[in-house]
Amino acid sequence: MSYSVGQVAGFAGVTVRTLHHYDEIGLLVAGERSHAGHRRYGDEDLDRLQQILFYRELGFPLDEVAALLDDPDADPRAHLRRQHELLTARIEKLQKMAAAVEHAMEARSMGINLTPEERFEVFGDKDPEQYAEEAEQRWGGTEQYAESQRRAARYTKDDWQRIQDEVASWGERYDALMAAGEPPAGEAAMDLAEEHRRHICRWFYPCSYEMHGCLGEMYVSDERFKAFYDAMRPGLAEHLRDAITANAARRPEES
Repeated sequence: MSYSVGQVAGFAGVTVRTLHHYDEIGLLVAGERSHAGHRRYGDEDLDRLQQILFYRELGFPLDEVAALLDDPDADPRAHLRRQHELLTARIEKLQKMAAAVEHAMEARSMGINLTPEERFEVFGDKDPEQYAEEAEQRWGGTEQYAESQRRAARYTKDDWQRIQDEVASWGERYDALMAAGEPPAGEAAMDLAEEHRRHICRWFYPCSYEMHGCLGEMYVSDERFKAFYDAMRPGLAEHLRDAITANAARRPEES
């Protein structure tokens, strides 16, 4: 069975002009001609067209497509393997792009108004609003949440960079503290727990010792927060939770 150029153009989603061009350059020559001299495409031609359109979708120029398809050492299975590899890479890239768009949408809704260049400069490949949905679900109706939104909306690139630098410095020092074998109830660990609480107070919302204790429990119970802290050092989430508890216990008169 064969098909006219118009039929092929219709179900392949290309123009008749495109098929004519492919024929003229030898990329896809119609296997048959009608008595009137019109192009007719058979099943093998359609298979080749499918290959052409696949590589074109991935951005390959026509001359490279021709070289790939006309390689005498390549068999159909080799093409399928190559296409699978290319598609997998394309899917991963598109997933990353989709995630970046989602993150940008979340950040914009949170009021973090940075240019793309500033975002990469400050956060790199990290998501500045990774836990935004979690925070809204847990505390969306609280004054602390509202205050954090008001503050975030005012911050500049330099502000976010300073926040990032403070977190990085704190994480390095907490890592060193654990490496030295300091217990959670030791002075050094409690001091860093207090620094953690004050960081929240300074940049996001007033964080009482009671609130800080709730956060400490969440850092362990919620997998996302646990992964964030344990990425600094395995076991850091639990250690910090216990240090937060000990820090609150030594300051019962403060709020």
